[in-house]
Amino acid sequence: MSPPAFVHLRLHSEYSIADGMVRLDEAVAQAAADGMPALALTDLANLFGMVKFYSGARSRGLKPVIGCDAWVEPAAGAGDRDRPARLLLLVKNRGGYLRLCELLTQAYLGPRSRGRAEIPRAAFAAGDNAGLIALSGAALGDVGQALLMGNAASAEAAAREWARLFPGSFYLELQRYGQPQAEALVAASVALAAQLNLPVVATHPIQFIDKDDFKAHEARVCIAEGYVLADPRRPKQFTEEQYFKSQAEMQALFADLPEALENSVEIARRCNLSIELGKNRLPQFPVPEGVTLDDYLTQQAEAGLERRLAHEPHLLYRWRCSLRSPAW
Repeated sequence: MSPPAFVHLRLHSEYSIADGMVRLDEAVAQAAADGMPALALTDLANLFGMVKFYSGARSRGLKPVIGCDAWVEPAAGAGDRDRPARLLLLVKNRGGYLRLCELLTQAYLGPRSRGRAEIPRAAFAAGDNAGLIALSGAALGDVGQALLMGNAASAEAAAREWARLFPGSFYLELQRYGQPQAEALVAASVALAAQLNLPVVATHPIQFIDKDDFKAHEARVCIAEGYVLADPRRPKQFTEEQYFKSQAEMQALFADLPEALENSVEIARRCNLSIELGKNRLPQFPVPEGVTLDDYLTQQAEAGLERRLAHEPHLLYRWRCSLRSPAW
């Protein structure tokens, strides 16, 4: 069996409500049929599909790589507040999973911008990121945005900062899916990587399984964003190339950058999260000394009922009626 040539590290499933329509079982089946050893699930700002994906991938002999396509708060002094940066975060181990949960929790508990749950930039420096791998986000990341605007100094500063926060685990992302200025950004990213001695990795943002699904995907995006398909003014963020490409297709797409393909496989090797399923893990609830957990629960339930009855007398009437009538 020939060694794997590429692993998909970007996948928005149906759990990315606004812009994904990939069913997890279909993605797993596609990867298995293509001989991929692993597959990543990186929904937008959530881990909702993680357990279903993890069990489905393991059942087909695939290594499940867990991650998240995260919104990141714009840097201080950044221009357009409506264009926050993206950062792809992939989990190496259990510590990385807990750290990702912590970062996403901060995003959802903090103030929203245009409804987006953005991770505060300060949060990355306030914890241990050793269990995570960070990918730059290509054209949607702050490094890529700066390169596209011709601001090499800002791009370099952003890349250095992410490399500092994720030592040995930050990669510059390269993508070719028909987007404007794709080749210019790839060239600039490769040059920056050489300048800063950073690794590059080829990724492909999957939004749907087959090329023929593009129109259905566009309809879903329009519903989420409040547009109609025929509106010439609606933003068109996606292309028909964002289907589940095979290893052979990705090899052809990045034939000039074999190292970027190899690094996708290497990143998948570095990600080894193990999850125990099928067992409930309830927290140890503190109880007074000499009282069992069951007795304490009974006491609290009775005390709570007394408080409610004192403030809502009609409940007492209904409760007494229920004692008399089996119909209640």
